[in-house]
Amino acid sequence: MKKRILFLDSNHPVMIETLRANGFVCEEDYTSSKEEVMQKLHGYHGVVIRSRFKLDKVFLDAGTQLRCIGRAGAGMENIDVEYATSKGITCVHAPEGNRVAVGEHALGMLLSLMNNFRKSDNETRNGIWKREENRGTELTGKTVGIIGYGNMGSSFAKVLAGFDVKVLAYDKFKSGFSNGYVQEASLENIFENADVLSLHVPLTEETNMMVNDAFLNAFTKPIWFINTSRGKVVQTSAVVNALENGKIKGAAIDVLEYESVSFEQLDADELPEPFQRLRRMDNVIITPHVAGWTFESHLKIGKVIADKMSAVLSA
Repeated sequence: MKKRILFLDSNHPVMIETLRANGFVCEEDYTSSKEEVMQKLHGYHGVVIRSRFKLDKVFLDAGTQLRCIGRAGAGMENIDVEYATSKGITCVHAPEGNRVAVGEHALGMLLSLMNNFRKSDNETRNGIWKREENRGTELTGKTVGIIGYGNMGSSFAKVLAGFDVKVLAYDKFKSGFSNGYVQEASLENIFENADVLSLHVPLTEETNMMVNDAFLNAFTKPIWFINTSRGKVVQTSAVVNALENGKIKGAAIDVLEYESVSFEQLDADELPEPFQRLRRMDNVIITPHVAGWTFESHLKIGKVIADKMSAVLSA
């Protein structure tokens, strides 16, 4: 009997094509409610999800035959991985698939900030020609601090290798990773020396609202701030305060604390007041959670998940 895999979010066609070629039955359901999915979940050996809803204990208990869950992306916060593992369900994800995209996006946002691309483009389109007011700042010679040195953090460090910068990286769960283009550092070292801060941590109980007023005030120098990790790692009001008092020179934000679970929209019908202040600032760039969302990463994620699930379900 062939093993069945249920797709709860759309993905690159290569994922289903590969899994079917490997002998699995793939079925798609992108519209049913969570409760409706749970009623039929007992008939599947695998589930593929992006961010449609949370796979909690109740959901996992309904999957009596589940052996593998594939998360089409990097973060795993929407899956109770610990409980799934206790039930013999292997959870796989694909940070290898979009790490290049995230590294390049973070660099692009940083260079745009430091050279006033957003502000000067808007002014020039409206017939305003200001050169001195849009004088840029060079990245060369700066110290870049990276917090979280997994797939995404190391990818950002790699793209920075083309610049004459000092890269300091802190990761609570890793050590001994210093090499030709990154130096392992303490958090205190980053606070003291960084000109640029880039976040690449997962969302956990520990990192939830990690970046607050006290965190940002710990930096010795004003910094350029980048967040391509998860929105709830950062307290938006703290970033706005730091922008207003000069502690942050400019902010590049791909993720917001106000995002819904699915990343398809913001939670509130009317955006909260800190966001209203944020979006009016010229030294801020905001993108809609697309740092890892390239055409190339879409394909790579599909291949990675298909290969990993095939290996688990064929064992």
